[in-house]
Amino acid sequence: MTLGELTTDTTRFGIAARILHWLMAVLILAMIGIGAAMVGYLGNYGRLLSWHKTIGLAILALAVIRIAYRLRRRPPPQIDTMSRPERLVATGSEILMYALFLLQPIIGWALVSASGVPIRVLGGLRVPAIAPADAELYAALRTAHSALAYLLVFPLTAHICAVLFHALVLRDGLLRRMTFPYRR
Repeated sequence: MTLGELTTDTTRFGIAARILHWLMAVLILAMIGIGAAMVGYLGNYGRLLSWHKTIGLAILALAVIRIAYRLRRRPPPQIDTMSRPERLVATGSEILMYALFLLQPIIGWALVSASGVPIRVLGGLRVPAIAPADAELYAALRTAHSALAYLLVFPLTAHICAVLFHALVLRDGLLRRMTFPYRR
């Protein structure tokens, strides 16, 4: 398949959307793993926290880019095998995931800001605080950050299960819309 074919296939998401999708998927799954390790205090907590902050800001930047891209470019039409209720659930869960992709890192950034500790990512790059240093605010944001992390697991799991159902049971080509073509 040529680059022209990659960009003109109207049954697939655009190449930029596919790259953003899979890059965010990897980063979000990594964050879930790192977050779980941080809760259990496995490994070097300081290193985990540094990775968590860096990846969180990357997810925030990618989410903004992805939403801007999505607002400018219409996705391909939904596949015919999806019923109206299924399309509504898919759209609703997608909106929820996009909202959480923005809220979760912003609340995390505010949480670290409220701790009063300077925010450093990528081994030393300083990031400005977006909230005042305040112990009560920190506690509230930490609770919200944890609750949103657990909430995010639900639409992500539903999304993955729905895609697997379409790919393995229905075999209707849904997954093909977001994958990259290959030749044998």
